[in-house]
Amino acid sequence: MNISNLLARGARKYPQNIAVISMGKETSYEQLEALVNRTANNLLLNGISKGDKVAIFMPNVLEFVVLYFAIQRVGAVVVPINAKFVRNELEYVLEHSDAKAIFVHELIFTQAEALDFTGLKVKTGAATDKWQSFNSFIDEGLSEEVLCQLKEDDESTLLYTSGTTGNPKGVLLTNRNVLAVSHMIAIEMEVKPESRLLIMMPLTHSAPLNLFLVTSVLVGATAVLTPTFTPDMFLDSVENYKTTHFFGAPVAYLLTASSPRMATANLTSMKWWVYGGSPLSKGEVEYVQQQFRTDRLICVYGLTEAGPSGAILHAEDHPTRAGSIGKRAPFGTEIRIINDEGQDVQPGEIGEIILFGEGNMKEYYKNPEETSNIYIDGWVRSGDLARMDEDGYMYIVDRKKDVIISGGVNIYPKEIEDALLQHPAIFEVAVVGIPHSEWGESVKAIYVTKEPVTEEELKTLLETQLASFKLPRLYERVEALPRNASGKILKQQLRGVVNASISQ
Repeated sequence: MNISNLLARGARKYPQNIAVISMGKETSYEQLEALVNRTANNLLLNGISKGDKVAIFMPNVLEFVVLYFAIQRVGAVVVPINAKFVRNELEYVLEHSDAKAIFVHELIFTQAEALDFTGLKVKTGAATDKWQSFNSFIDEGLSEEVLCQLKEDDESTLLYTSGTTGNPKGVLLTNRNVLAVSHMIAIEMEVKPESRLLIMMPLTHSAPLNLFLVTSVLVGATAVLTPTFTPDMFLDSVENYKTTHFFGAPVAYLLTASSPRMATANLTSMKWWVYGGSPLSKGEVEYVQQQFRTDRLICVYGLTEAGPSGAILHAEDHPTRAGSIGKRAPFGTEIRIINDEGQDVQPGEIGEIILFGEGNMKEYYKNPEETSNIYIDGWVRSGDLARMDEDGYMYIVDRKKDVIISGGVNIYPKEIEDALLQHPAIFEVAVVGIPHSEWGESVKAIYVTKEPVTEEELKTLLETQLASFKLPRLYERVEALPRNASGKILKQQLRGVVNASISQ
């Protein structure tokens, strides 16, 4: 089996089922398959064949889905590019991936119009002197069926992780990798043909793409797409389309929970509310559960390099284990926490999470050194430090590279950040290490608040929860924390804008 043939099978089994709802338009499996065949035929006419890289620069729209399956239908590799990327980022990915074609949506065309790219260029909407029209591209394609010959070990997708330092790395996934994690979600989240999966997070990220879009086609369900996220759009989509599953970052839940519409919103169609990217604290879980009137929250932890897959905290564990990523890996995946000697840690000890399963990537594209560094005996190193309690539940402590070493002692910024977030006025916070003339590094807290907060208030809060050596020496209030295109806080940038060193 291969990914594109999942759609062909769905069109035979469920021809009239709705495959995609986008911009209010419903497209059946039969209709989607016809669009994919037409697009695939014209890709072949334009010289795109097995192994070629084809970039998609689009938000979550029907055209993205058509291209995703059509590119693979001819044996080529999909290169999704984050819709927030600017020209130089686009050009880096196109060059690094060896892309032979790029398809762009008119909503973000200004970011791509002047690209220095000599391959096939197609955009939605009207054609220009340098760009073909995607509508014409489809219309000109033959309607005859294109048979996908890909095997499970053939390459499927090249996803560029939005690194917080340097250029993003290309994670190359095979059909086997993607099929493994899509089956995993179908099992763990009970996805059925009658399910409706709401996809608001960007399809250029591994979780929305591999866990939600591919899984919906795997079982013959419906993918409900929105080109962006807002709390109002979120609530409208659930109410209007009776969605059953949603995956989002914690901030999506927290922003929506504060909407005045929550008191009257009809969310009864939802079966599972899935969140990932970072855990929710106990207080945040209770707030979201109260506002959403649900006890059906699920936390998933994973890496793009693993498909993604990693760990799962089910709904029944949230009352007592909120903040944990769970005690087990999901279907088809194994998880361990190891020390620097490669041995499993004991409860209470801190080590690095490593993952094993068929979702583990083939490689970092054109980067054998980084590929070698991330693997340990077939297991993928996460770079995430975690501890396990006596019952086996795992808690992320921090990113390995973010650990602050002060006076030879390890300090984990996340522990301090979690404590600061307990202050009701603090909206977001980042704790970083900055050079110290005697101790090596010192702790600085940079935060965003809804209203002014005194430094003394924060010190008093932390002194009751943390040992003195963990307390920040410096505090800075900012209007917003710098983030990359995926929303990750750019801690390296924060380290660069703070004072070079301190002596206090």
